[in-house]
Amino acid sequence: QVQLVESGGGLVQAGGSLRLSCAASGRTFSSYTMAWFRQAPGKEREFVAALDWSGSSTYYADSIKGRFTISRDNTKNTVYLQMNNLKPEDTAVYCCAAGASPNFYTNYPRSRQYDYWGQGTQVTVSS
Repeated sequence: QVQLVESGGGLVQAGGSLRLSCAASGRTFSSYTMAWFRQAPGKEREFVAALDWSGSSTYYADSIKGRFTISRDNTKNTVYLQMNNLKPEDTAVYCCAAGASPNFYTNYPRSRQYDYWGQGTQVTVSS
């Protein structure tokens, strides 16, 4: 069992930056692939970014590519999402997820890849 707790959300003006953190419980953090998803009001949950077990391979949604960076620190059991040049359309609840499946490289943008989910942190970008 893995528990995930996100932090770092808040209210920011367009063009600003935020850094989200997701702390994982347990001693097997490095055996999970990790991802960030987001869900805006009235919209379906969408993939944002993901990285593999070591963090050497990263993947991004086209809508945030070049603005967001996902990383992980396996010594701290934490995954991060650095968000720069934020836009009002980035407003959403951001959730991190952990997956044990070995099919990461084909399934990374799909919710079914991930077994554990955090509660989420609200990010609001004002124009």
